[in-house]
Amino acid sequence: MALIKDAGPRGQYEKLLMSRGKKIIAGVDEAGRGPCAGPLVVAAVILKEIFHKDNNQIQDSKKIRENQREPIYQYILENCLSYQILVISNDDIDKNGLQNSNIGGMKKVASELSIKPEHVIFDGYKIEDFELPSDGIWQGDQSCISVAAASILAKVTRDKIMIEMDQKYPGYGFAKHKGYSAPAHMQAIAKLGLTPIHRKSFANIKEFIK
Repeated sequence: MALIKDAGPRGQYEKLLMSRGKKIIAGVDEAGRGPCAGPLVVAAVILKEIFHKDNNQIQDSKKIRENQREPIYQYILENCLSYQILVISNDDIDKNGLQNSNIGGMKKVASELSIKPEHVIFDGYKIEDFELPSDGIWQGDQSCISVAAASILAKVTRDKIMIEMDQKYPGYGFAKHKGYSAPAHMQAIAKLGLTPIHRKSFANIKEFIK
């Protein structure tokens, strides 16, 4: 297991793995590390054909407009061999810590895929004690198609949850900022108080706990 700082151009590392006989490759990524409200969502996916021409639409989720992500999300579900999505609540993040929740979630989704990967690519982290051959790649969602696909599954799932939370807890703007510490979000907390989905272990949220 290694942490690779530069995996080269998009898809290059997956081509390298395939040249070594690894055909079943899983990408793993998360959405929601930074927000101070809402869950962390982790996803793993094995694409049927990593280099299919239609996969050119699969990019790092942050580079795709919000209204374009849903069709690509559906495309990924229809063109993968297996996927797993895990939603980790803010309460679990407060209890176990953000880093532990993230690493534990990544290991869980990768190990619970219905098809066993021959290699797993984790975005951003090397995970020493993982049971399968794997690597961590810095900014893997930009250089690996499989990781980009996982980033879209995680991002779309989380955004849907935060849109639902906007209806459940009106006035905070969750549908717009998705729980990040935007000025309008902080102003809403000061006015309305905390909700059950705020991460009380985060420093900026602790300031509002009396």
